[in-house]
Amino acid sequence: MIHSTALVHPTASINESVEIGAYSIVEKNVTIGAGTVIKEHAVIRENTTLGDNNIVYQFATIGEVPQDLKFRNENTTCTIGDNNIFREYCSIHRGTKDGISDTLIGNDNLFMAYTHVAHDCVIKDNCILSNAASLAGHVKLESYVSLGGFTLVHQYCHIGQYAFSGLGTVISQDVTPFTLVAGNHAKAYKINSIGLKRKGFDSKAISSLEKCFKLFVKSTKTKTEREKIFSQSELVNRHTTEFMNFISQSDRGITR
Repeated sequence: MIHSTALVHPTASINESVEIGAYSIVEKNVTIGAGTVIKEHAVIRENTTLGDNNIVYQFATIGEVPQDLKFRNENTTCTIGDNNIFREYCSIHRGTKDGISDTLIGNDNLFMAYTHVAHDCVIKDNCILSNAASLAGHVKLESYVSLGGFTLVHQYCHIGQYAFSGLGTVISQDVTPFTLVAGNHAKAYKINSIGLKRKGFDSKAISSLEKCFKLFVKSTKTKTEREKIFSQSELVNRHTTEFMNFISQSDRGITR
């Protein structure tokens, strides 16, 4: 159902099951999938795609023009998957030609009130951004990342899967997978063991990650020495290999 006071552009593709509340605005070239709910006073800007069963709460803005001063109204997009929740005053900006021309959000994510996702960010699945957490441009979040309230992430940072940040964390370098960080500037404290237990990781997997964390994040040994110790140990498994590969592929350096 579309409320009589909502403004929906005639070129917007709206599934018949979509609900759009009073005074909301849906601009041109927008696609909204089945079961999605747009509550009152929300804004969906042009060139935005919302998948199925999303909820956009009042006063949220999705697909807004980026704040990048180089942006000249190029034809860029914002693409969002299924089952995401965008709470009050959440702002999601579309991509830029200097980036990937798109802001990409996957499935089953929760964006709490006042969160901000800037241009060209890539957010995978099952992430939680707590109140007022903010991502600068070109940030990448892997799946199952949890950012505490008022977390700030510098542009181009990459945060590995299952990472967790505490309240008010300021992140300016990449964060390794499975890691708990906190502080201003962020410091890596340990493996996010409680979060991993809640997600079904067994004690053996967590223990191997904790040893890997000490070896690759906290050790003063050289890169060659660390890799030799790792290759000759019993630590090698799918999760620890991902941890090590993340470090070797980091462009900004990792949070330690």
